[in-house]
Amino acid sequence: MNEVLLSARSLTKRFGGLAAVNDVSIDLLRNHIHAVIGPNGAGKSTLTNLLSGDLPPTSGTIAIGDMNVTGWTPEKISRQGLGRSYQKTNIFLPFSVWDNVHLAAQSRAPQAHKWLTNASNFIAARARTETAIELCGLQKRVKSIAGTISHGEQRQLEIAMTLATEPQVILLDEPLAGMGHEESLRMIELLRGLVASHAILLVEHDMDAVFSIANMVTVMVNGRVLMTGTPEQVRASQEVQEAYLGSEETHHG
Repeated sequence: MNEVLLSARSLTKRFGGLAAVNDVSIDLLRNHIHAVIGPNGAGKSTLTNLLSGDLPPTSGTIAIGDMNVTGWTPEKISRQGLGRSYQKTNIFLPFSVWDNVHLAAQSRAPQAHKWLTNASNFIAARARTETAIELCGLQKRVKSIAGTISHGEQRQLEIAMTLATEPQVILLDEPLAGMGHEESLRMIELLRGLVASHAILLVEHDMDAVFSIANMVTVMVNGRVLMTGTPEQVRASQEVQEAYLGSEETHHG
């Protein structure tokens, strides 16, 4: 049995009369990529924001390991072992690749906000920085200014910054958006390498990528879960074909 690193039960988020996420349950397992797909407005990004603490749920619960983190701030949830990327790349463009990742790594040092801290904290932060940069294949870009590297490399950098915080659970919101074919292939290989030691939630519109790397797929429509199953089960589902894959194969949003 694979270890459940994050578990959400009956998550609901209402905005006035609209239920953007309606009674959604999901388990994220170590060594698994769990993809969430669905047409525009299905509630995928809202679900991600609930899991990361960027939005508080109207009802339902979220646990990381044995810890109930429902209603916690994003910072507190992050320190519990969750990292995420956003649809829009969230990096410091004037800083070097190294400085971006090192800043993220330093956020995990005890008493990171204090100027006078133990030198061992900085040694540990440097080690986290080097490991994250190597995992994301950015060794040759460490001195490059983040604003000058390619879009695909910027997405790799954002994931490196996430890894530098040493999360167990990683939420990725459309990491392949705007990438060319070669960049997409590099990102897919990166995700394959990361899954060995993490649980990954992948929100993505590239169906070829989803079906090639996901262990489990949840299909959302109108805020609800239509189906959760293996890629093969989802691809073979007539209900999914009618609701999303058939009529919306090339739909983005």
